Amino acid sequence: MEKNCHVEPIRKINASVEQIERADHATLSVQGMGCENCVTRVRNSLLSLTGVYGVDLFLNLKLAEIMYDSQQVTAADLIQAVARAGNDGRHEYRAELIAAD
Repeated sequence: MEKNCHVEPIRKINASVEQIERADHATLSVQGMGCENCVTRVRNSLLSLTGVYGVDLFLNLKLAEIMYDSQQVTAADLIQAVARAGNDGRHEYRAELIAAD
């Protein structure tokens, strides 16, 4: 019997214009995503971090673009959040930092 894999997206209070203008950006290569539910699972995990303002995931490119405050969250935190998203025994995600500014 196949289990339902549906994941509800979390909502995060929008960052201020000032925070967005000053935000750092990171691009992660993300392995293990196979469907839109995987994308939502990874996005939710990243958005749950304090200091992450926005996340865009591209399933077909296996990329995540993250806007964040590097004073509150590190690239290593982002990579760990991706791995944690698969912490259900059925999914496994891995990330690698490919660009940051």
